[in-house]
Amino acid sequence: MRQTSFADMHCSLARTLEVVGDWWTPLILRDVYLGIDRFADLVEDLGLSRNLLTDRLNGLVDNGILRRERYQERPPRDRYALTEARQELVPILVALTAWGDRWQTPEGGPPIRFRHGHHDAVPMVACGACGNQITSDDLTPKPGPGGRQAPGTMLIPARLIKFREDM
Repeated sequence: MRQTSFADMHCSLARTLEVVGDWWTPLILRDVYLGIDRFADLVEDLGLSRNLLTDRLNGLVDNGILRRERYQERPPRDRYALTEARQELVPILVALTAWGDRWQTPEGGPPIRFRHGHHDAVPMVACGACGNQITSDDLTPKPGPGGRQAPGTMLIPARLIKFREDM
């Protein structure tokens, strides 16, 4: 059970984690992406309780990450399908998987490989403006238009000013 809600924090990362930051959520999203999109199959693949899966799926549907599609009326059965917001999460999940393949590799090697066109995908985070890879060494944080002191960003505005002065 989650102890703290990030929903009211004045931070895009915190608010994102409120929606997709639960331990099970990235695994549920991975499975749905891979075509494991029915409730019973998700329970079997992930080994989590039906109540917990119901709670996580309801949250993902409520937040527009997944949508339900009825595939059987009697008894009612739904599968879970992609939304535009969820499709944008897939590359992020693949990048996290690549990080895990490098730093937390399971015994025997990576369990999943991703293809991009005709070659193995080597995910990286790239700048949408120039296409170059982004690393922590070449980023400079600066205040955004919504930047202010608020829960979740109480110290950040002052740190961003200091960061800019130190550059």
